[in-house]
Amino acid sequence: MEAALGLMRRIPPKHSVTALSALVSLLPNHSSDLLSQVDQPLQVLCDSESGKEFILCEYNRDADSYRSPWSNKYHPPLGDALLPSDELRKLEVEANEVFAIYRDQYYEGGISSVYLWEDNNEGFVACFLIKKDGARTAHGRRGYLQEGLWEAIHVIEVGPEDETTRYCLTSTVMLSLTTDKESSGTFNLSGSIRRQMTMDLPLADGHLCNMGKMIEEMEGKLRNSLDQVCAAQTFTCFFVF
Repeated sequence: MEAALGLMRRIPPKHSVTALSALVSLLPNHSSDLLSQVDQPLQVLCDSESGKEFILCEYNRDADSYRSPWSNKYHPPLGDALLPSDELRKLEVEANEVFAIYRDQYYEGGISSVYLWEDNNEGFVACFLIKKDGARTAHGRRGYLQEGLWEAIHVIEVGPEDETTRYCLTSTVMLSLTTDKESSGTFNLSGSIRRQMTMDLPLADGHLCNMGKMIEEMEGKLRNSLDQVCAAQTFTCFFVF
């Protein structure tokens, strides 16, 4: 199992689905662990009711259906599906609105989704997702990349409410980019990085403010880590696409 997870950390994100399927076939007894611990490229679906796109992941999935954060309905429809409580749903709607603004300011477009659900420790879990396709034929606005993809997954475990609440953040970023242009040359770069952070923060500012601060700080650290691995001009070219 340890060797399988080590292999998946070294597989380019665009090949991870094929590699994971092969490992599940080879290690059927560890399939649940592999599927829960390996982050896969994010897929997108359009909510037919709201007309907005939303991101698919394990955190909004029930059986073979996925819940839209915009309409709170599953696609395809699913009877007796799991839904957040009214209180969490209200916070989820607000989180999606705020995170969409954050996405536009930092990424100049892309798709974002936020999902909330109760846990067993009198708290809740939040998942913030961003998918930015920077290819010239997709969301890319500046045309530097032939292919380019940035996918961020931020999962925050929120403890029971008190004057000070504990927030445990696990973040994964998957990066893939290719250039094929005379001015920039030709290269292919891809990989993923995962980091964790725990903070005890006062509840006076509210959950959204606290989680937002953590995600903003974590994304800054992840970008700096990637910047140390990639050539500075390569990463800059990608991030401003």
